[in-house]
Formats: sequence, structure tokens, C-alpha cells
Amino acid sequence: MNDLIRTLVEAYGPSGSEDRVRDLIRPMVEPFVDETIVDAMGNLIAIKRASGKATSPLKVMIAAHMDEIGVMVSHITEKGFLRFTNIGGVFPHTLSGGRVRFADGTVGVIGSDALEDMGSIHPLNKYFIDVGATSRENCPVRVGDAAHFDRSFEARGRHLTAKSMDDRIGCAIAIEALRQLPDVTDHDLYFVFSVQEEVGTRGAEVAANRILPDISIALDVTRTGDVPESRPMDVRLGGGPAIKVRDSGMIAHPGLVRLMRRRAEEAGITYQLEVLEHGTTDARSMQLAGPGSAAGCISIPCRYIHTPSETVDVEDVTGCVDLLVAMLSKGIEL
Repeated sequence: MNDLIRTLVEAYGPSGSEDRVRDLIRPMVEPFVDETIVDAMGNLIAIKRASGKATSPLKVMIAAHMDEIGVMVSHITEKGFLRFTNIGGVFPHTLSGGRVRFADGTVGVIGSDALEDMGSIHPLNKYFIDVGATSRENCPVRVGDAAHFDRSFEARGRHLTAKSMDDRIGCAIAIEALRQLPDVTDHDLYFVFSVQEEVGTRGAEVAANRILPDISIALDVTRTGDVPESRPMDVRLGGGPAIKVRDSGMIAHPGLVRLMRRRAEEAGITYQLEVLEHGTTDARSMQLAGPGSAAGCISIPCRYIHTPSETVDVEDVTGCVDLLVAMLSKGIEL
């Protein structure tokens, strides 16, 4: 899957600018589904309908978000430096000396105002982007232009590192699962490649209100507790897919959690149970849409989330594909 992952994670796609990622994904999934739709928000909805022999098929929505964190230009100084605001969860301590790339290919280097105490960290409004301009007039970038963090994909043994594993790795898992699913399924499957998750799970909310799913499964990264002095958490890299029990935005449907555990055990898939204290996923929006749905999440353990070097384990990724296929290949009874 490394070629697929590389293609997705290196693509440009901050929240609100997911078009290029969607254009990559659509031809990848069209051979395996009955219909694809792009809604007004920009979500890509790929529909695989149940067999005509299926009785009372459920509507199952699987969501992975296409967008990534980034920055947006808010002001250009007289000397051509760019002040910026965040798109999603951008942390100041990850910025200094980093690089960003705009949609037109312009690359900028992030600098900051002088620090009196080198052991401290500036707030976001004290950073700037240097694109090589010497004045506001010859700056190639305009106010409102968005950029993503510029970092290439690296495969380091089992560990895969890139700037947007969150959540292009979920997109890759969804694509690979579609390739492996049998031609005939018991339920109507709606694979949603959603937009604007990083700024409030907005795309999934719109898609779920359109679909009104009975069952909802998000595919997204989660934190780990396996690095020095990390916040205690029973999820580690290489420990297998994490079945979400709770996060700060939702409590997973207990019947769906039980079914995920049973399917994993039946398939011999090693798994972990996830309780995430801070953060949530598209599952929250899907759970609350319309009359509500039985929602859960298959989480991909990931180190260094919301930095330019998000890191996953290839065996965890494969396990997530296997678990999703096991969930969708049979009837779902909660």
C-alpha cells in the first residue's frame, strides 16, 4: 500500500481545499462502487449497493476525511512577510523552521519574532512565513491563500511517516477495503471521503444528514501512549487497530464495539481498545445526524499527530483494512 499512501499523503489538501485529494481518490474507487456523488460541501460519496437478494439492508456509512491541518494568510507586511492564522489544530511549538507549500507551488519558510527567553514558545500570532518576497507588491501570495506543511513521505521499516497521515491513512484504508470487499454485500455501503473534519467535522455532518445511516464507522488516527513521558493511554504503535470506546466527543455504540471485537477475534486480528481523553472524529457528527445512528470508529495508532511527521505502523494499517473488510463482508446485527 505504500505507493497509495505516498500519493495521498503528499497531496495538497488543507481544510476547505480538498479538491486535489478528491480528484485522486474518485478514479480509484469508481471501479468498485455503483455510484459516486460529490455534494455541495465537496464530500465524495461512493455507494456500493446491497445485493438485490438482501432483505432489509442497512445503510452503513464509512467516513475518512480528506483534509489536513494548515495555515491561511491573514496579513502581508510591507516587506513581504506573511502573517497567518491556523486551519485546524496547529501547535506553535511545531512551527519554527518548518516549510509550507501553497496551492500554486510557492514554498515558504516559517520564522518567528525574536524571543527574549529561548526556552519559551511564541503564540501563533508571533510567527510569519518567508516566501522570498521583498515587498507586499511582489509577494506571490495573497490574503486568504491556504498552505499545507511541506514534508515528504518516508517509509522507515514498519513505520511510515508523513505530514498528513491524519487522515489520508484513513482514506487509504477505505480505498483498500473497497478493493477487497466481495462483489455482493448484505448492506448498502456509503464510503464518504469527507471535507473539513479538522475545523469541526463539518463535511461528515452534511453527508450523514443526507444519507441518514443506520450504522456509522469513522476511520481516523488516534494518539498513542508509547513514547517517553507520554500521557498514559493503552494504545501503542504496532499493537493493531484500535477500537474506539470513547473520546471527548462521543461514546461509541456498545453493540458496535462488541461486534468489532468479535469480528477481530474471529479473523485473528490483534486489536486494542481506545479511550481518547482529548479529540474526536467524524463519528460524532454521524452519531448525531438525523434520527441518530449506531456509531463507532476504527482508529489507526499514530505518533506525533498534528505535526509534519505523523507516524503509523504498516501492520496496524493492514489490520485496520482487515477489520473493516470483516465488518462489512457479513451481516451486521447489534
